[in-house]
Amino acid sequence: MGNHSVVPEFILLGLSGDTQIQVLLFVLFLVIYLLTMVGNLVMLLVVRIDSHLCTPMYFFLGQLSFLDLCHSSVTVPKLLENLLSEKKTISVEGCLAQVFFVFATGGTESCLLAVMAYDRYIAISSPLLYGQVMNRQLCVGLVWGSWGVAFLDAFINILVALDLDFCEAQNIHHFICELPSLYPLSCSDVSTSYTTLLCSSLLHFIGNFLLICFSYIRILLTILGISSTSGRSKAFSTCSSHLTAVTFFYGSGLLRYLMPNSGSTQELIFSLQYTVITPMLNPLIYSLKNQEVKAAVRRMLRKCF
Repeated sequence: MGNHSVVPEFILLGLSGDTQIQVLLFVLFLVIYLLTMVGNLVMLLVVRIDSHLCTPMYFFLGQLSFLDLCHSSVTVPKLLENLLSEKKTISVEGCLAQVFFVFATGGTESCLLAVMAYDRYIAISSPLLYGQVMNRQLCVGLVWGSWGVAFLDAFINILVALDLDFCEAQNIHHFICELPSLYPLSCSDVSTSYTTLLCSSLLHFIGNFLLICFSYIRILLTILGISSTSGRSKAFSTCSSHLTAVTFFYGSGLLRYLMPNSGSTQELIFSLQYTVITPMLNPLIYSLKNQEVKAAVRRMLRKCF
């Protein structure tokens, strides 16, 4: 990095330059971060200790909670630090490290959501064979595969980004380091890195999104073939939480990486949605809409108190 970058650090301009607003934002995001930690840790604990939640669906839900803990911890602590600090700087190396882990954890969540959609398809289309098809070995392999593909994707992108030169401009019109935000600061050709990012976004994120759509088309066809109304309603209810999580994640994350970088308010909102808000909402989505999870939480609370 020393051979390429004259600039030793960047300045994250954040969400606001007003001191009073920054204090309010600090309190808001601290509360959100604490809720994210507590919600996802409770979900992990419930899935781990409750014998009623031993199905593959809850195994993947536990993995999603762990992933949300990681994804939120990559971004929010630095955001909180900068809201209280006068010197809102981050080293070039630290910025690229954050880019890598944001991309890796976000990519893993994209893969995991596709895996969870496939899990729901097997559960609804072949309920008698569900435990046999979605065996422990396959579930673990799918989770490790999700992490592996995402980290490989992030490694390729960051490897190409290491060739970027940063000479004069230091201000990042953002609260975190994301690859599109670094392109306006580079004094070298960014076309290779941009093309790599675009291709990986299309193959990885849109590829997973198409897999999710394909799974739900098959789920819909299966549900339409169910004769009883109660059976259809029960089948739909098992998918509603996952569909909500997919909507929150892809409604912001994918748009953020495909839209042109401008430092606009809309861009910041999309980034806040998938890096800060979605990890907080996921445990609520899966607990409020799932009777088994709510029952497991009540059982755990009774044991504790």
